[in-house]
Amino acid sequence: MNEVEKHPLEPFLPPGARILMLGSFPPKKERWCMDFFYPNFINDMWRIFGLLFFGDKAHFVVPGEKRFDYDKVVAFCRKEGVAIYDTACEVRRLKDNASDRFLEVVRQTDIAALLERIPECRAVVVTGQKAAETLASRFQCAVPQVGCSVSFQVNGRELCLWRMPSSSRAYPLALEKKAAFYKVMFSEYFCI
Repeated sequence: MNEVEKHPLEPFLPPGARILMLGSFPPKKERWCMDFFYPNFINDMWRIFGLLFFGDKAHFVVPGEKRFDYDKVVAFCRKEGVAIYDTACEVRRLKDNASDRFLEVVRQTDIAALLERIPECRAVVVTGQKAAETLASRFQCAVPQVGCSVSFQVNGRELCLWRMPSSSRAYPLALEKKAAFYKVMFSEYFCI
């Protein structure tokens, strides 16, 4: 039987966070190019952010290297109020890869506790199917269609749940098309 993995990162919850982005669970450490969320260099999350906020998909890439600039990514997320974590804090990998399809959620993250720590947060953004299903089951709300949102409540607080396409290259959609979905959501909370 495969071992249970505990989440290797602490939740990133900057003061004044306006959105909480939730994936499912990080890939194995050997796939990381930085010690932060969406750490796999072939994952497009930081390219999506670069394209939408700076007009440059390579904005967060260290020039000439296959890694993202940790300091630049973290400073941006702090400044803009982007909190990040995952819907699972313990998983079992059923196959030796990062695919959500082969992740068994052993223990869900206490999302309500995270939201208590970021009282200005107005939206939860899930970045993929597994994250969407995990969160929706936790709060008994509908799973929104990709690019759409639904309202849900956490301890009497009304929030918006947005479902975005996965930023993984395994998700069969071009970077620019993924970014178009994210732009609709980001424009609700940021000046882009």
